[in-house]
Amino acid sequence: MSVFTKVSHAELLAFLPQYPLHELIGFQGIGEGVENTNYFVDTADGRWVLTLFERLNHADLPFFLGLMEHLAARGVPCPSPLRTRDHRALVSLNDKPAAMVKRLTGQSVLFPTASQCAAVGQLLAGMHQAGLDYRDRCVNSRGAEWRRATAEKLLKAADAETVALIRDELVAQTKLNLTALPQGVIHADLFKDNVLFVEERLSGVIDFYYACNDALLYDLAVTLNDWCFDVHGHYDATRGIALLTAYSAIRAPTAAEKSAWPLVLRAAAFRFFLSRLYDWTFPREGDVVHIKDPAEYRRILAHHRTHAAPAL
Repeated sequence: MSVFTKVSHAELLAFLPQYPLHELIGFQGIGEGVENTNYFVDTADGRWVLTLFERLNHADLPFFLGLMEHLAARGVPCPSPLRTRDHRALVSLNDKPAAMVKRLTGQSVLFPTASQCAAVGQLLAGMHQAGLDYRDRCVNSRGAEWRRATAEKLLKAADAETVALIRDELVAQTKLNLTALPQGVIHADLFKDNVLFVEERLSGVIDFYYACNDALLYDLAVTLNDWCFDVHGHYDATRGIALLTAYSAIRAPTAAEKSAWPLVLRAAAFRFFLSRLYDWTFPREGDVVHIKDPAEYRRILAHHRTHAAPAL
């Protein structure tokens, strides 16, 4: 959610009349995140988030916008796209695909409590259940093929120690077949900054633009790695138990998932280590660009490579 594409006041004034909105009060670029350009937009009748998609194209986006509408209709607290006066959810602005969604209440948390982690586990299982009858499909753009291709690029630029780590993990991951595990629609990026709370109450989940069809367990691993580890790579068992217990109460993992769990945790950590290292090594230009330190996920990956997996 960096600002790669600038939007002027005049451009926004020309853009907004296609929506059933009242006059513009103010807008502000959002400097967090790494993928799309986002602005907070306030009008006389509400608060919104305007997204300009930097990597996704018009053909990709109906899956994500439709999924948000699908989940919202089934009680998941996610933003449903605002439709234009002629009922379009997807439009264009400054030659980029664009969409407007309602800005949800609440704030993300940096240091979650066990009860907040339990709420996230419950949310994730509920999303997995609600997405079972979503008929559109999308391949994971950061799946095993992407991990291998990105790793090969980094092998040419990384230091010797990092090269050894990447090569060893690539070999280990050949033993994991995510397609053999229960599949469904996953969020794939359920980090702390994509979940909102009002005190202990979970009020919303945002940023579905990595959502795809993949192993449900992989989504759980991505979530656990962010919510239950600190930046030093230390696992918080109290938070982990709360999250996994709440998830399993709604969707109990299968025997095959329990067996695959250690390698799935590593695959999830490896994915974010690679993406952060790639962005660190080959930075993109932008007015406000937020690049996350790959060291955090290197430490989480190291933990999973040397410690027993939390019990499912």
